[in-house]
Amino acid sequence: MAETLVSPGVLARENDQSFITRQPVQAGTAILGPTVKGPVNIPTLVTSYSDYVSKFGETFTSGGSVYSHLTAYSAYNYFTEGGTTLLVTRVVSGSFTAASSSTIATGSSGPDSGLSPFVLATLSEGDIMNSTSTEASTGALESGSLDNVRWEIPFVNTSSGQFTLTVRRGNDTQREKSILETFTNLSLDPFSDNYITKVIGDTRKTLAGDATDGYYIQETGSYPNRSNYIRVESVNFTTPRYLDNSGNAKNEFTGSMPAIQSGSFGGASGEVFVGSPALFNENINATNVQGISPDDYTQSISLLSNQDDFQFNVITMPGLNQSQHSTEVAQLINMCQERGDAIAVVDLAPYNSTILTYTGEAAELNSSYAASYAPWLRVSDPGTGQLIWVPASTVIPGVYAFNDRVAEPWFAPAGLNRGGLSTVIKPERKYTQANRDSLYEGKVNPIASFPNAGNVVFGQKTLQTKASALDRVNVRRLLIQLKGFISQVADNLVFEQNTAATRNQFLGSVNPYLESVQQRQGLYAFKVVMDDSNNTPDVIDRNQLVGAIYLQPTKTAEFIILDFNVLPTGATFPS
Repeated sequence: MAETLVSPGVLARENDQSFITRQPVQAGTAILGPTVKGPVNIPTLVTSYSDYVSKFGETFTSGGSVYSHLTAYSAYNYFTEGGTTLLVTRVVSGSFTAASSSTIATGSSGPDSGLSPFVLATLSEGDIMNSTSTEASTGALESGSLDNVRWEIPFVNTSSGQFTLTVRRGNDTQREKSILETFTNLSLDPFSDNYITKVIGDTRKTLAGDATDGYYIQETGSYPNRSNYIRVESVNFTTPRYLDNSGNAKNEFTGSMPAIQSGSFGGASGEVFVGSPALFNENINATNVQGISPDDYTQSISLLSNQDDFQFNVITMPGLNQSQHSTEVAQLINMCQERGDAIAVVDLAPYNSTILTYTGEAAELNSSYAASYAPWLRVSDPGTGQLIWVPASTVIPGVYAFNDRVAEPWFAPAGLNRGGLSTVIKPERKYTQANRDSLYEGKVNPIASFPNAGNVVFGQKTLQTKASALDRVNVRRLLIQLKGFISQVADNLVFEQNTAATRNQFLGSVNPYLESVQQRQGLYAFKVVMDDSNNTPDVIDRNQLVGAIYLQPTKTAEFIILDFNVLPTGATFPS
């Protein structure tokens, strides 16, 4: 179709202005803490509570008693309230290793029959993964449990060079198998698409680095892990091009095939907790946090400072508090400030603390990238069925998740509409209005208990001392949301030509998004400037592209004043 008129006529042109505004990449909550099992110091994404239990476990038994970690309850509450993604980092004390498969027999009785054709390893680390033990007549393993696994090769075809491998739950039996994963048509032929390492994966992740240069995840192996439970540690016998030109199995390779059999895993080290005894919930002290030391958190906090690899907008480490573990709390808050894209929910004091203790600890902190709540709460542990006391940080991420599901991040995660605590039985103490006033004035968000409304978060202050718009959680989370989206837009402009076209590309993405935020009650007004006024020739010569974003955040109605005026009969109401 012609785009210009040369001779008289009518030119009909189309201007498509119906483009859908690109939305920001969504990030969820991160949590640090001890777990029953799972990879150590490796941030791992889970998308449901069942997914969490599968990867990190739920309860463990010690000394005849059943325990669970605050990490597990926090995950349960988060997903119960509508959370979608949770980044879990397991914190431990001491050295942990994975479990390896027991000897895998071949179908041959030749000289190599005692050497496994391949070795498997568990992704989870710690001695809880050891299932190697005497097998009963029913096929049950004495050391098999809900949290570890066993392997089985139920089918082998030496004619094609293929076999099946299943991963079974550690506490099942031969008669009642609990199969977690099945991999069919596996091969030991490295040229095959079904080569066992390609299908299952052989990547091992470990924490590397130091406090000076920073911590990072080091990966070894060639293929990504497609199993949720195991990886291939090594392949001792390969069968390259298993079939000859006539399509028959080569005699020198048939003896390398595994036999039909089942086995277990063993050799892992690392206890679920150290300390004598481990202290949980309200008994946590300055040196014993659910059986580990507070300084065990240091490396994981440092690792999560890498915002390119790990995305989240809320982070907690339930079990640690400012009063007893100030070094780790300060490190977490500083990490959030340096990232600029997350808010830390921190606890201030141990169980049975006074209001004065809460406000005194809050006075020691000053950051809009952190918020705190009080008091401790009584809940029902889904794993043990027991009533336990938990710090507020275990439930607040769930409040944020619910707020974001029914409203937007820039709405206040508090009040009767969005601040309800559905899993909480009761707070440690029912605060009066005067108590709540003292806490709120001291930057601590009180959890209130009302007769007909239940337990409710009744505050949304950050730990910033100076009064400004950023001393409120909803405004801080608004800025996190906006900065995240606008930074994503700007990332696409790095190394582009510094011209008006590039600037207009930026404005064309940012302005519609901010308009949508304004329509959704996040902003009163905004203005974005990226033109010749702030991109002068001198700025351009320094290879810089400068933008200025002006925002007027929407404020919340926290203090509602109602004047009841009683007038005499016959009085005229004011217009």
